[in-house]
Amino acid sequence: MMKINVTKTANPKVKPDPASVPFGVAFTDHMFQMDYSDEKGWHNPRIVPYGDINLNPGALVFHYGAEVFEGLKAYRTPDGQVQMFRPDANISRMNDSAERLCLPKLDEEMALEALKAFVSVEKDWVPEPYGTSLYLRPFMFGTDPDLSLHGIHHATFMIIACPVGSYYKSGLQPVELLIEMDDVRAVRGGTGYAKCGGNYAAATRAGEKAAEKGYSQVLWVDGVERKYVEEGGGMNVMFVWNGKLVTPELNGSILPGVTRRSILAMAQSWGMETEERKISVAELMEACKNGEVQEAFMCGTAAVVTPIGGFAYGDEKIVVNNNQIGEMTQKIYDELTGIQWGLKEDTFGWTVKVD
Repeated sequence: MMKINVTKTANPKVKPDPASVPFGVAFTDHMFQMDYSDEKGWHNPRIVPYGDINLNPGALVFHYGAEVFEGLKAYRTPDGQVQMFRPDANISRMNDSAERLCLPKLDEEMALEALKAFVSVEKDWVPEPYGTSLYLRPFMFGTDPDLSLHGIHHATFMIIACPVGSYYKSGLQPVELLIEMDDVRAVRGGTGYAKCGGNYAAATRAGEKAAEKGYSQVLWVDGVERKYVEEGGGMNVMFVWNGKLVTPELNGSILPGVTRRSILAMAQSWGMETEERKISVAELMEACKNGEVQEAFMCGTAAVVTPIGGFAYGDEKIVVNNNQIGEMTQKIYDELTGIQWGLKEDTFGWTVKVD
């Protein structure tokens, strides 16, 4: 295992109130950085004061989108300890993303140690109030100063962090989604299953158009037949459907969410039947109308769970569960956040303590 060199800042920042600071703008005092070259492999792991980085204007990341990233959180438990939620799953997915974009894979044990070391240095930045956390952003990018299109020979892996408050300032509130039929987020065989910046950049236009029409997010459909539900804007989507927990099957164009995977495992542990399958827009709309779909929600790291109160499809609008948060949606949120913040026993072995 490589030694991680630590250089502490001489000018610590004033920590903001996590309950009021906007998401993703108040960065901590330090950052982790590690370099890659074909000759040396991954080398020089270090934690240094947070600051700007120098990159050649010809670096591949600027021209061909050679970049992948992850998002996870560290939480303060009631007894004052700090823990992360399923960092191993995020690291594994990051390697899957890296392979798709021809970036070098990480040694997963080393990457976990890097996360633990970084969070340990930034422990004081993990806020205490329930609902707050330290958001961690590992990311990797190609640095070859070369405009020819090729695999990556030089790269950088970094971790930065920012304290965040509760995603919901006034509790869980259902949102309305616009089913997007013009733009496409991803297609099978592309990068849909990878967590890379290009997917999010390509999704921004539809999200902006939906917001202009008064909708919180879009619901993406597949890019081939343009008829099957895939995921929400930046989150996976799930339904309580005739008492079962139903979600679109992973097909290569849907991000395999860590929260999605965790919710399926929890539901199964409760004896609830789960189903991963194709869901057409027509089937969803009809099932919402006739009451077969009792609840709908999105799930992801940032919000954990976002209840869905309705869908808009062309000129048609339908309401789910009277635009109220469902009993199962609330239970899933409470149980999962309970594990994350150390309020409930982690019988799955998902949490990782940080010394």
